[in-house]
Order: sequence, then structure tokens, then C-alpha cells
Amino acid sequence: MKSKKAILIFVILLIIILVGGFFAIKYLKNKTTSNNETIQNEYTPEQEISDEQLRKTIVTLYFKSKETGELAPEARLIDIKEIINTPYEKLINLLIEGPKNDKYEKIIPDNTKLLNSYLEKDCLTLDFSSEILNCTNKQLLIDSIVNTMTELSEVNKIKILVDGKTNSEFSEEYSRQQSQ
Repeated sequence: MKSKKAILIFVILLIIILVGGFFAIKYLKNKTTSNNETIQNEYTPEQEISDEQLRKTIVTLYFKSKETGELAPEARLIDIKEIINTPYEKLINLLIEGPKNDKYEKIIPDNTKLLNSYLEKDCLTLDFSSEILNCTNKQLLIDSIVNTMTELSEVNKIKILVDGKTNSEFSEEYSRQQSQ
């Protein structure tokens, strides 16, 4: 009699485990399916990213703030094709053109031209036309150029030439100041 009871209890437990396992598997399968649908809904882009959007990059240029008189960053979104071959020339020409934001003003004097640029190790040499000597705030001009150009990872120092020669106004190699 005891063995019949034990067998009966064993069979009932086995049925409960099988039925419980069936419902547990069904519940987990439904939960996984609904999670996958949720994840798919979360990652479905609302619009495709165009090739033109993929080619854009942000550069930081430094101009004089009209409010504080100090250097301030201005972010620009530009096409990567414009900067890939001649990044130094492109960034300097953007500085020469001046800011887009009305709260900033350009520092590089009008009619200044970049005559040449080249990188030796981590020092970028920039050769400007003599109009650069007409700047009203030499230190702000240097900081604007240095901070803009050292945004590029390969550039750590800047040397400025005027008409292909070292000039007493810009006789050092300049590095970014840590405070900025």
C-alpha cells in the first residue's frame, strides 16, 4: 500500500512538473518575442541617413567674443571632403573668413592669406602674408590659431612665418595653454 501511495505521489508530482514546465516555457517564449518586438521598434530609424549627412564633421574654430573680449569656440558642421586633403588650409581659411555667430568677431586681419602650411613631426608651420602683422591683439590671434589647429590630433605646436620668414612678432613655437 505504501509503495502504491509513493508511486501515485510520484506520478502526480511528475504531471505537475511537466504541466508547470510547459506553461513556463510558453510564458518565456512569449516574453522573449515581445521583447524582440520592443527592441526592433526602439532601433527602427525614422528616416534614412543620407550619404551627405554621413560626410559631415564638426570642427571647432576660436574667435573673439564681443561680450567678454576673450576667445570663444564656434562649432561648424562641414563636409569631410572639404577638409580631408588640406585640413590646415581649410581651417585657417575658415578663421580668415570669420565667425557665423554675430556674438563673435574675427581676429585675423582682412586680406591676410595663408601662403603655405606643412607639418613636421607634431609642429605645424603656417606661412602668412604680411597683412597678419596688422593684428590688434597678437596674443588673441596666436591663441585663436593654436587652439583651432591643435584640435587636430597630429598637431601639438604651431610656428608662424610671415612671407616665408621668421618674424620677430611671431618668433616662438606656440602650444595650447592648459587653461583653455
